[in-house]
Amino acid sequence: MTTPRPLNAAVWFAIGAAGAIVGLLPWLMTGARLPLQNLGAGSVGDMPLALLPFSQYYLTSIVALLVVGSAVVGIAGRALADRRPRHGTLALAAGVLAVQLIAAVQATLVTRSLLESSSRAALYTAAIVAVIVVSLLVGTLVLLLIARAPVPGATIGLSLAALVSATWIGIAFRDLLLLAPYEVSQPVLAVLRWMPAVLVGAAIAWGGLRTWGRVAASVVSLAALWIGPAFFTAVANAAGTRVLAAYPAEMAEFGVGVFFQALTIPEVVLPPLVVAAAIGVAGAAAGALWRRRRSAANAPAAPAAAGDLGAL
Repeated sequence: MTTPRPLNAAVWFAIGAAGAIVGLLPWLMTGARLPLQNLGAGSVGDMPLALLPFSQYYLTSIVALLVVGSAVVGIAGRALADRRPRHGTLALAAGVLAVQLIAAVQATLVTRSLLESSSRAALYTAAIVAVIVVSLLVGTLVLLLIARAPVPGATIGLSLAALVSATWIGIAFRDLLLLAPYEVSQPVLAVLRWMPAVLVGAAIAWGGLRTWGRVAASVVSLAALWIGPAFFTAVANAAGTRVLAAYPAEMAEFGVGVFFQALTIPEVVLPPLVVAAAIGVAGAAAGALWRRRRSAANAPAAPAAAGDLGAL
């Protein structure tokens, strides 16, 4: 069998750029209007276009848009591993970062032009930019884990992306869910609630449990499913509390309190962990059974014993 010809590095750069655009797609589908700014001018009808939702009320959305895009590119990179050229992963990451940095800079400049000239506005801008930078770093890590790491590392990368999957999908339907009747919104919200757990379980099932490294990756993935939502809940609550905006220390203290509270409510944290673990174990067992049956079907027939030959 001939080895597939490697794709040009420019193609891998284009794949990275396309994946980054896919990551931004839910926000672009909403019209990509900059959210209203507490420290700036403008009204709902005349807010400018922004390629990222630059706002303290959209911090988890920023993370989701950037990390999911990187995960999509990582999956593409792993699927095309046999066609990876020299420095292909570097080209892939460069394509992602090129688009995401353009989006980040454009959103920052647009927002800064609307904000008041004050130290608190400068601090606000710096805080959101810091979140964007951390999101870019996490997204790059997720991309590298999925695209190049051994299976345990890829499992962790997929699980990290799964944590923000519901937020990513929910961005496109945010306004619809706010206005939709209960009969429509509740089933959609239920799907979004369980999506991270299902996807983490699917990542564990894909990785399997055949080695201690894969078992450890599964434990790390479940720990991320436990800690991640509590962290995002704390950040969203603290950043969204406008009365604490002028008191960073009090905001941080409030966020830490929300984090530990969200981390220790059994009826909130246990069901997703049980669902993810059940899907992961069942999927891994099914995969192991399938591999054994395929190996048995492909194994050459054993030679007949001497006594059997003599009886023919």
